[in-house]
Amino acid sequence: MDITHILDPLNEAQRQAVTSDAGNLLVLAGAGSGKTRVLVHRIAWLIATEGISPHSLLAVTFTNKAANEMRLRIEELLERPAGGMWVGTFHGLAHRLLRAHWKEAGLPEKFQILDADDQLRLVKRVHKSLDIDESRWSARQCQWFINEQKDEGLRSGSLESYGDEFTAVMLKVYAAYEQACERGGMVDFGELLLRSHELWLKSPALLGHYQQRFKHILVDEFQDTNAIQYAWLRVLAGGKAEVTAVGDDDQSIYGWRGARIENIQHFSRDFPGAETVRLEQNYRSTGNILKAANTLIANNEGRLGKELWTQDPEGEAISVYSAYNEQDEARFICSQIQGWIKDGNKANEAAILYRSNAQSRELEEALLRVGMPYRIYGGFRFYERQEIRNAMAYLRLVSSRDDDAAMERVINTPTRGIGNKTLESLRLLARQESLSLWRAASKAVTENLLPPRAMLNITAFMTLINELEEFARDKDLDELCDQAIQRSGLVKHYEKEGGEKAKIRKENLDELVSAAKVFTMEALDNDDESSITEVLAAFIDKAALDAGDTQAGAGEDAVQLMTLHSAKGLEFPTVFIAGLEEGLFPHQMSMDTQAGLEEERRLCYVGITRARQKLTLSHAESRRLHGEENLTRPSRFLSELPQNLLEEVRLQGRITRSTFFNDYAKNTYTGSEHGSIASSGDMADNESLNLGQRVRHPKFGEGIVLNYEGKGKNARVQINFDEVGGKWLVMSYARLEAI
Repeated sequence: MDITHILDPLNEAQRQAVTSDAGNLLVLAGAGSGKTRVLVHRIAWLIATEGISPHSLLAVTFTNKAANEMRLRIEELLERPAGGMWVGTFHGLAHRLLRAHWKEAGLPEKFQILDADDQLRLVKRVHKSLDIDESRWSARQCQWFINEQKDEGLRSGSLESYGDEFTAVMLKVYAAYEQACERGGMVDFGELLLRSHELWLKSPALLGHYQQRFKHILVDEFQDTNAIQYAWLRVLAGGKAEVTAVGDDDQSIYGWRGARIENIQHFSRDFPGAETVRLEQNYRSTGNILKAANTLIANNEGRLGKELWTQDPEGEAISVYSAYNEQDEARFICSQIQGWIKDGNKANEAAILYRSNAQSRELEEALLRVGMPYRIYGGFRFYERQEIRNAMAYLRLVSSRDDDAAMERVINTPTRGIGNKTLESLRLLARQESLSLWRAASKAVTENLLPPRAMLNITAFMTLINELEEFARDKDLDELCDQAIQRSGLVKHYEKEGGEKAKIRKENLDELVSAAKVFTMEALDNDDESSITEVLAAFIDKAALDAGDTQAGAGEDAVQLMTLHSAKGLEFPTVFIAGLEEGLFPHQMSMDTQAGLEEERRLCYVGITRARQKLTLSHAESRRLHGEENLTRPSRFLSELPQNLLEEVRLQGRITRSTFFNDYAKNTYTGSEHGSIASSGDMADNESLNLGQRVRHPKFGEGIVLNYEGKGKNARVQINFDEVGGKWLVMSYARLEAI
């Protein structure tokens, strides 16, 4: 068989990895270095030149899509079907094993697989049977605990509470949940791997059969394996199979969901005699982008070590923008993308990356303002997110008691003992009497039409809404929003979910309060003092319109927005990384430990290496959090980049070599310069103001320039006055005096 087509497309390091005759092989594949190609070509090489039967190969990937693509590419290289080869995800392969050996695994032949929703429903039934207080120990929290233990390879019987109440309750639920699964012949995703691992251990003859069969085991994205996956692989290999692990310790960014960077770091120790091949030639990014990435990641300790390089040109310098606030940052990014498109590029070639989901709101609003299509990759738009819809539903009820959709959404969210039976009774009464649900509930309570407990719970809910309305009478919109979120119990409700999802929901709710604060400031235009009722109604309308603006269609050219975690594995000609500030990126939750900080740095490395041609980094000098303006410090990651590769972009478009970063490194940074608002052409011809400049108004007194929008006579500027707070003023009438 002619094998030249297997090796010809490969560079020297790739060929070394593909043709290695080492018993065990670790391929350290840097970003954009062709790791998938190496994995595919190595499998084809083993089959074509060493006579290895596809039947003797096991290849593990992390997604079904990757597994299917791998199989197709192998068959294209071999020019024939690769029948008998096991290619799939960890869960897929474990499922296949359990289906074949259900009896040995102690399962019924037709066992049922529980998805996440099915699992949650079962946990809720267990809760009810144990009379667990849902208000203290939510079902989602228990679900998260169970899955975390299974990922660590731990059964309820192997854990101890050591007197801790939380752990004791979780273990009680875990044990009852295991019993319920056994009775019903049900298997969740975590159980697939845990049960198949236990199958290896308790069935030596069966394990021996598969160890005899699989002579070669090849694993992609090895840095993302967790404890049970690693244990599963080690037992199956048993010191007999030849293991090829492909991965990159510098791209290990999923520690929060159980991935262990130690697995790839200890590969050579756990698989004796392993050869290590480094893939360092990058086929994606320019030289300057790679130099920046290399310099940044070198600050991490314990790395296996590699240095990305390219034969391509050095390319442009990395742009850095120091924004006055998050609105200025979003507007800048939006304007840069507009310029990119005017130069003949496509919108979908531009990506905006951010550390926190909550950052998307300001970016979305900037894009909507200029009518630029965008798509949230792997997620929902801000106002479409569950926690935001729930919080907005409370505000909608405060604004209008006859909003049936809002009432249906939150009357029992969080759970407050108002079940479907009670709700159906209210629906029936509403239909019969031609009333809204609120009025039907009021009638039911007044006339004692429901059981006492149901009426008590409904009364408590209605009292909450009435009290929020009373609270709002002498408060601002952001204060009302904060009260609605806190007093409704939404924060505690989502905190019980645990894990990263709970943090994201909390950050989004904080961002909603910030959005309400900004909206209030915008509503106070000139001398117009709108009532809280009017401001609330307008805010609800705006949220509905933003949510109703559906995302760009699958075939529509649109800017890509996503978290840095979602961006892994993707690449774009131009990339913007927003929010490079201490406490945001690196994230506050990860800065307290060396391991957490290093994972944040790896995440930044991943973000940088998504860019092919142009990389732009931005940070804000102040950022609104939970409705309050906070001064911020630039991220340490900015100071860790090579200063000679950076250029600072000024407001009016001038580009200068950055002196700011050296100042920051010496702790002497006092703030970046901002160009004149008027000089950008966005303000009235005879006015010249800077963001951050102090001004005086004949009525409102002194204040500071926060924001601006529009052009010519209709241009507006946002001022935060010392005495009266935020105002939006039309420049041609404002009579502002620069101080």
